[in-house]
Amino acid sequence: MRLFIGIPLAAAVIDELKAATSRLHSSADGLRWTAPESWHITLQFLGNTDPEQYTCLVPRLRALHSPPVSISLEALGCFDRAGILFAGVRLTPELLLLQERVTTATQPCGFAPESRPYQPHITLARAKGQKSGLGELKAKIRRLQDFTRFVAHEFLLYESFLSSAGARYEVRERFSLGRS
Repeated sequence: MRLFIGIPLAAAVIDELKAATSRLHSSADGLRWTAPESWHITLQFLGNTDPEQYTCLVPRLRALHSPPVSISLEALGCFDRAGILFAGVRLTPELLLLQERVTTATQPCGFAPESRPYQPHITLARAKGQKSGLGELKAKIRRLQDFTRFVAHEFLLYESFLSSAGARYEVRERFSLGRS
């Protein structure tokens, strides 16, 4: 199974992102738009996971103690090289601490932390090919969009299912925040 760990979004934020993306979306933009039900903030991508790793992983994540995390979205932007339109997420000390605790908890199960610095974001669209409308989209992005802040009271273990239509995610486990 292909797994990752992430924070689900508040309903108000999903509605605001839907409104923002509907203003940007065009059938000729050369992008594959992600479904709102798949929006999340990744804490760690685990990738292909065998049953033994899964058995190791779940109790370690359940034992993780961390307070709820305040989440603030920033401006929409693009990762040009990866061909991704995203909503930025402010990297607060609390969010970074949770991400570090998650990666520390998964290491004994055989998962290595990412070598790049943690850059939290929400993927809204991906380029389908070399000729995407990301350049044109950048000009349409309103830099001063305000999004509702919310407090994350849980993080989730997701399973990812890939298809030609894009990825579909199912929640495998829920882990509460609130214990420090």
